[in-house]
Amino acid sequence: MTWTAPDVTRSHPWADHLTGDERSLADAWLDHHRETLLWKCSGLTAEQLKLRCAEPSELSLLGLVRHMAEVERDWFRTRFAGENVEYLYVSDDDLEAEFRVDGADAEADLAVYRAEIDACRRTTSGRSLDETYRDPRRGVEMSLRWVYWSMVEEYARHNGHADLLRERIDGSTGH
Repeated sequence: MTWTAPDVTRSHPWADHLTGDERSLADAWLDHHRETLLWKCSGLTAEQLKLRCAEPSELSLLGLVRHMAEVERDWFRTRFAGENVEYLYVSDDDLEAEFRVDGADAEADLAVYRAEIDACRRTTSGRSLDETYRDPRRGVEMSLRWVYWSMVEEYARHNGHADLLRERIDGSTGH
């Protein structure tokens, strides 16, 4: 039997947070974007997830999943929380490796992505958006709020890419 990415039913968590405090809204929008990326992958085979179907771009849905796992880890765990965790796919010598998916294990990579989201949720749970840290790469003080909104922007951009890739793969569209 051929493995396919698990089905995802989007819950639209942001729709339940049309008013409220900023943290609830930020969590809802970030979770919406996380879920959207998984939704764009649902029902596809490993081979379909690896397709680079918008030439000349090298983007694939699996590459986007791997990239966002790396980005989640970098911003929330490495930078904000100061955890000493290794890269998932890239190295200091090759910061684009997550996009090279020919030999990748799609099932394992989707599990890694989900686990990274869970780890990031634990990292930020109960933390104030006003909390700051000194970014080790930029050498400046940054807030958790800035990280949240940067992540929402990153997901929004890449989910747009995912929309186009999914439509090229099997014609599926959606909001």
